[in-house]
Amino acid sequence: MDIDYAAIEATRDRIRERHLHARRPESSARGLHHFALICSDVERTVAFYQDLLEFPLTEIFENRDYKGSSHFFFDIGNGNLLAFFDLPGLDLEPYKEVLGGLHHIAISVERGTWERLRGKLDDAAVPYQLESDASIYFRDPDGARLELLADPLGEMYGTRVL
Repeated sequence: MDIDYAAIEATRDRIRERHLHARRPESSARGLHHFALICSDVERTVAFYQDLLEFPLTEIFENRDYKGSSHFFFDIGNGNLLAFFDLPGLDLEPYKEVLGGLHHIAISVERGTWERLRGKLDDAAVPYQLESDASIYFRDPDGARLELLADPLGEMYGTRVL
């Protein structure tokens, strides 16, 4: 398949010119309340996110939309939560990237924490991809892609994005 990279860049330029304003209006949102994923095993997910990645479990209760399902939350800092559901009894396919689906979740951590967590990933033999000495990409036990990013919130690879 031939990709017209010049046309893609021209489209990006057109979108940037039309929609990216020097004086950006204030957002109607006040923050990310939680981002919800589906897991196959609650205990394994808690062990991965709390014990390995050091995101404290904050609550677990029954999912109001699906009897027997757990809805549980991890603190990922700055008042934000990462949530999970398990959906026992449903025959769910393994994780895959699809249009409109999840590509990855990028979580900002301090540089020292980034180094420590990278060591923990090594110790746990979790495969990862290192990018530009600031990002680590890896997958959780159910295949969702995560990124630990050593850049501050609002920055990416030295560029202000917020």
